[in-house]
Amino acid sequence: MTASLDLLAASLGLLARRPWPVGPQTLARWPADLGPLAAIHRLTSLQIAMESAAIPMAAAIMTELTIVIGNKNYSSWSLRPWLALKHCNVAFVEERIALDHLDTAARIRAYSPAGRVPVLVDGEITVWDSLAICEYLAERFPEADLWPKDVAARAMARAVSAEMHSGFAALRAELPMNIRATRSVHTSERADADIARITTAWEFCRGQYGVDGEWLFGKFSIADAMFAPVVLRFRTYHIDMPGVATAYMAHVLADSALQEWMVSAVKETEVIEADEAGTPV
Repeated sequence: MTASLDLLAASLGLLARRPWPVGPQTLARWPADLGPLAAIHRLTSLQIAMESAAIPMAAAIMTELTIVIGNKNYSSWSLRPWLALKHCNVAFVEERIALDHLDTAARIRAYSPAGRVPVLVDGEITVWDSLAICEYLAERFPEADLWPKDVAARAMARAVSAEMHSGFAALRAELPMNIRATRSVHTSERADADIARITTAWEFCRGQYGVDGEWLFGKFSIADAMFAPVVLRFRTYHIDMPGVATAYMAHVLADSALQEWMVSAVKETEVIEADEAGTPV
């Protein structure tokens, strides 16, 4: 009986050209007199129900904490929650989907209806958007202290994180993240204003809340994860920064988790021309 059920599940999986979240254990719980045609009908109904509910099949069978990311060299939004997750000190699976390919959107939509990375899959829970994922991690792993414990510090950390999430459009456009490159760029007045604002924010957070450590709020927080790609941008394009900001950048770049990401980024071979800004130096 078990061998027949194995064959039935395998055959249906091949016909559907996708992994099925069913197997002999699931089928064995069905009535013993359920015939093959009825079994096929029930499995097909299961697939239709899942698709109608917009539950991606790839995500539906995941039991491990999984983060879906794009290219490590270019995807600044992927880096942010990945870095926060590393600082939670928990095991997770990393699923990398190369960006700017013909099948990129379809592959990402197997995990999220938004069709963009990053995506976090935690059992039956799927979260997308960098800041939303970071917020989820803060609640899921409270022992990691991803937000400062002090009320005022936490409010400021959330404010600057949200500012980074929604602002600095000129900086994003003119200085795209490109870890393996060393470039020279001529920045616009708008980009210069973005750089000045980020510098001011770093100096304020370090001076007001960071006296007990080297991160923006002393201990690593989501705010540092949000600004880590900016640190990498300033490194790539040789943006001159004042003393406090320079020291902060050095500390971020020395972080073992970020170093791990950078090593992987340098090994990537894909080239996204739109993110190859500036002149090589």
